[in-house]
Amino acid sequence: MNEFLRALETQRWDDHRYYHHCRINQSLHLLSALSFVVAYGLLFIDPASAALLAWGVSMSSRQAGHFFFEPKGYDEVNQATHEHKEAIKVGYNLRRKLVLMAIWVIGPVLLALSPSLGGWIQPADGWSGYLHDVGIFWLALGVGGLLFRTVHLFFLRDVQTGLVWMTKILTDPFHDIWLYHKAPLHLLRGERIDPMPHARQH
Repeated sequence: MNEFLRALETQRWDDHRYYHHCRINQSLHLLSALSFVVAYGLLFIDPASAALLAWGVSMSSRQAGHFFFEPKGYDEVNQATHEHKEAIKVGYNLRRKLVLMAIWVIGPVLLALSPSLGGWIQPADGWSGYLHDVGIFWLALGVGGLLFRTVHLFFLRDVQTGLVWMTKILTDPFHDIWLYHKAPLHLLRGERIDPMPHARQH
């Protein structure tokens, strides 16, 4: 258990120091984390609505932070190129995220064009039924994406790395709230890039 927790701490630390330099990105992660926590609660009441919130707000804000605001140049804090960081990324790097987000966008389009998905499901009845089906599609995508990369890591690395990554992803919302709750304040003070003195001294 101690080894598992140490590995979890390492994955969290690497994710923070490599991929969260921008205060805008950190603030969007805070928004994402708060939305995810609400979605976790909704999951037990209305899974489709939980997935709509998780993907519509949480995932879109989180990935927007990475794609549009996080620096892609040489990382002076960690003495690493963007390409190096992408190559060693344990979870979904930007290329893999593009595939995932493309499926996220395609899902609602497919359901609009073919409400029964070629006879696989009962066609939606009205707008609310369509939104429900989109939510279930996105829920399946989230669960499938999580399990796929976890099992993939079993073969690429080892079973513990996969399980640690899955644990990290599921608990990230709570950890991100603690980690980035002051990011909007720093941003309002004009600090766009986190100087990360804690990472430089690590």
